[in-house]
Amino acid sequence: MTVDIPKLESKPLWSATPTPLTEDMEIDGRAVQRLVEHHIKLGITGLFLLGTCGEGPWMPDRLRWELVKQVVDYNDGRLMIAVQVTDNSAARILENIEIVAEEGGDLAVVAAPYFVLGSSPARIEKLYQEVVEESPLPIGIYDRGEHAPTPVPLEVLDKIVTDEKVIVVKDSSTDAARQAKYLAVRQTRDNLRLLNGNEWDCVSYLQAGYDGLLLGGGIFNGYIARQIMEAVAAGNLDQAHQLQDRMKEMMWAVYGGKDITCWMSGLKHLLVKMEIFSTTNRFLDYPLTDECRRDIDRALQQYRDILFPGEGN
Repeated sequence: MTVDIPKLESKPLWSATPTPLTEDMEIDGRAVQRLVEHHIKLGITGLFLLGTCGEGPWMPDRLRWELVKQVVDYNDGRLMIAVQVTDNSAARILENIEIVAEEGGDLAVVAAPYFVLGSSPARIEKLYQEVVEESPLPIGIYDRGEHAPTPVPLEVLDKIVTDEKVIVVKDSSTDAARQAKYLAVRQTRDNLRLLNGNEWDCVSYLQAGYDGLLLGGGIFNGYIARQIMEAVAAGNLDQAHQLQDRMKEMMWAVYGGKDITCWMSGLKHLLVKMEIFSTTNRFLDYPLTDECRRDIDRALQQYRDILFPGEGN
């Protein structure tokens, strides 16, 4: 199927945004509006909905498509809207893509299937090829490498990302071989954008030649992430590493330390404190300890310049 392929910006900074929920576990429409506006204020240029951070794999379909509709309607074309459509078969993935296209999404993002019987490289390649060929939207690939429930072999992805309909790769694999392969393909494709999904190490990926970042913490660390991108582009690597260290310290404070014990709960608690979200309601049952609450309260003061850029100006 032929589709219109958008020309992507050269230095994208995207956020794999969390999903705001009401007390009744519905999509919080007002929080959606605040979420979009805050991302724009941080310098984010694209939103990735329903990924891991967005709790898409755990949400009822009714809520997933309601989120996409509300974000697209309010966004009104200002940010690129990418939506995870992962499932266990090409038929189910393509059905998800059709819904995203009907709701006005810009990009369908495919991660490794959750469960595939007889998951040989040939079968996985066939699934990906069918999705790419039949999709009414351009495709993004979300690669978690060996961390995925059904790891996709590198030789499969090497073939898939050469297709002109694949315009984004989110690389969260932390795999040097995959990084090298994607960079080699990038040399042959002007409209392919490589986005690092490992927010703990932005500098080395940008320095290696990745185009930008797609971060699970983008809704609160996007401003400093943009500073890191600018420092690397200017060749100021010492500054870039200092910014990365500060960003990591802030993320540890929000997520519950280096063990990430309060990941989703801490993130949503921070967003309530920032008056972006109304509740900490979530489908992923991470604890919210008293220690996490105290650390987040301190972070709100210590990192205010990052969380609320331009405040008071």
